[in-house]
Amino acid sequence: MKKRSRVLAILLVTAVAASLMAGCGSKGGKTEQAGAAAAPAEKVDAESLKFPLAEKAEISGLTNFPAGTESEPNNRTIFKRLEEETNVHVNWRTIQSDQWGDKIALEMANVKTLPDFIFNAGFNDTDLLKYAKQGVIINVEDYIDEYMPNLSHVFEQAPEYRTMCTDENGHIWAFPWIEQLGYEKTAIQTIGDMSFINTAWLDFLGLEMPETVDEFEQVLIAFRDNADKLKAEFNIDGSIIPMACIMNDGDQDPAILINGFGEGYGDPDRGRHIAVTDEGKVICTATTEGFRKGIEWLHKLYTEDLIDQEAFTQEWSTYVAKGKSGRYGVCFSWDVANIATLDGWAPLPALTADVRNITPQNGSFTSGFDRGRCVITAACQNPALVCAWIDQMYDPFQSPQNNWGTYGEEDEFDIFVLGENDKGEKMLKHAPLGDASPVEVREAECVGGPLAILDSYYGVYVTCPDDAQYRLDWIKDIYTPDMNNKYVFPNVFMSTDDTKTVSNLQADITKCINTAKSDWVMNGFGDAEWDKLQSDLEAYGLEQFLSIFQKYFDAYNS
Repeated sequence: MKKRSRVLAILLVTAVAASLMAGCGSKGGKTEQAGAAAAPAEKVDAESLKFPLAEKAEISGLTNFPAGTESEPNNRTIFKRLEEETNVHVNWRTIQSDQWGDKIALEMANVKTLPDFIFNAGFNDTDLLKYAKQGVIINVEDYIDEYMPNLSHVFEQAPEYRTMCTDENGHIWAFPWIEQLGYEKTAIQTIGDMSFINTAWLDFLGLEMPETVDEFEQVLIAFRDNADKLKAEFNIDGSIIPMACIMNDGDQDPAILINGFGEGYGDPDRGRHIAVTDEGKVICTATTEGFRKGIEWLHKLYTEDLIDQEAFTQEWSTYVAKGKSGRYGVCFSWDVANIATLDGWAPLPALTADVRNITPQNGSFTSGFDRGRCVITAACQNPALVCAWIDQMYDPFQSPQNNWGTYGEEDEFDIFVLGENDKGEKMLKHAPLGDASPVEVREAECVGGPLAILDSYYGVYVTCPDDAQYRLDWIKDIYTPDMNNKYVFPNVFMSTDDTKTVSNLQADITKCINTAKSDWVMNGFGDAEWDKLQSDLEAYGLEQFLSIFQKYFDAYNS
């Protein structure tokens, strides 16, 4: 019944979106509320865009690359093969990933100097609606229907994604990134900041896996008090760090530890600090008793010298370097292999305090989704060709390569081995990662960008990645049984006005909460400081902030 109701709801919303699109003018045309740039009016024969093209064509794009990896996209095997298969050459401009946020804003300020498309845009809803209103990007729903059969097929198989890409006027402003791995409470995105514990240290010291916050504290104390023994036994150079984290830094934040306090919500959404009660009410986690008691407990751990003193200032590279040196007893990340090694480590189960609970991340029940991954700019002279080329990224054999990496490279490691599925058709089979860091290997090979990997692809076009499979197993076996929440806040596309309001309010609210959290873990707090946080949040517009989320949550579930 639940699944049938969900499908009916999706079909209803999709039908409404379709009716809106039918009355919104020609492709690339201006909307009532968004001054969208007009694309060329002449219709292009779809047959002329079948790849490889008879004559070589050139288009232009802007993307980013991780520091320390290949900066020229055309030197990557994936794009070399795409040029051979399409006969389309892309003239790329690139920006290093850690500089993207500042530089892309400057790039988008002058439409005359923009390339045809922004590949790894990563634009949020505010960006999309702002650039749409300014006429910097064009709407692409008609191009999807006419020139993008691969993406259209994705939307046919999973219509909720088209709905999630469509604004209130029926327009689609960007091409999405979709990665399905698991479903609802077993989805791989339900937990980002997974906690890991050094089982080699546990075994050496004769300790059991902790199940309560008190037992966990005693384990950390044992790590601290037996530092010399641990250093000698495991040949560790550097001081022992019982618990390492990066406060307020996404997956490296220790918020998962406080889920058991008070009402059990914890703080699963470090960007917005919201959760949904089982009664369907959107709340701010930083106003709950559980948040207060959890932060008090983290402060206690800090005063006992159990938390890394650099947890509030260190960057990712420092965090990883210390982890790779074997100095951590507990750490937090998407995958412990990025910080330490798989061998000798295990996920730390939910810790019981007042309750035992794991609150899934908001938006996680529809798996991995990025609405603003790629956009077509108003400077593009041939949107049909560019969209047809981008559609190749949604080919079910191509998407896994863009997302993770490829095969047959002339280097020491390949993500995939080219094989066959049960029907004798070509299939990408993940090569063992060994001791290699999944992040580093993939960054060296993959290109990211717009793509879609559906659950139905596994075993047909690609195998499930080893690190994804063991993470899926961890979630299903260790965490899903303790996910007692009925709801997560869904991934919704708000109106221009609501998006702007939420963005403005969120800037102050999030900064206020994060500042207090860091300060309190280090220095402690009392009733006066707690009351001041609540009054500050009220002054920053928390009530209005929550009311907007409530409106969209109610509409989504109606």
